[in-house]
Amino acid sequence: MALTIAIDGPAAAGKGTIGRALAAHFGFAHLDTGLLYRATGRRMLAGLDPVEAARSLRAEDLEADDLRSPEVSQAASHVAAIPEVRQALMDFQRAFARRAGGAVLDGRDIGTVICPEAEVKLFVTASDAERARRRHLELIRSNHDVTLEEVAEDLRQRDARDCARATAPLKPAADAYRLDTSSMTIEEAIAKAIEIVAAAQP
Repeated sequence: MALTIAIDGPAAAGKGTIGRALAAHFGFAHLDTGLLYRATGRRMLAGLDPVEAARSLRAEDLEADDLRSPEVSQAASHVAAIPEVRQALMDFQRAFARRAGGAVLDGRDIGTVICPEAEVKLFVTASDAERARRRHLELIRSNHDVTLEEVAEDLRQRDARDCARATAPLKPAADAYRLDTSSMTIEEAIAKAIEIVAAAQP
């Protein structure tokens, strides 16, 4: 069954964790589309033109070990605002979404632009404070020397760019189920998402 699950939301809301869990539970393929933009941003930081970086992206670029660093996160947000970059990465994402056996994609514009016909759409969010706490913990565990205040400011800047960009701004699709994970454990958020997807299947 070629079921497509589109998951959108701001950074550190839990959409990646939920996306991976849904894919594992239902046996679907999973794509963290943010990695495409992170890898493009990383290549831009290395000196490449961002549009050329997106057009020549390779599978191995998605496996670099520093894609979650604050510097690459900022670069990803910058390149994601470039229409030509988004267009270069769109075909790959759409082909992935309709693969046989089902697919889960998480990002910023999956339900609104990449897969508006997705059978299930989730918009995963959480409070600013909780998202900053989660991302700070993640970075500390990865040996990044950064304060909670710096992480919170980074997220504020990214949110502003993602929501204000002219092309594919971050916003929930009209028919998306909104899942606020602020006060949920990981297990509770995953269980709720599974419940939503299961109810949508024929």
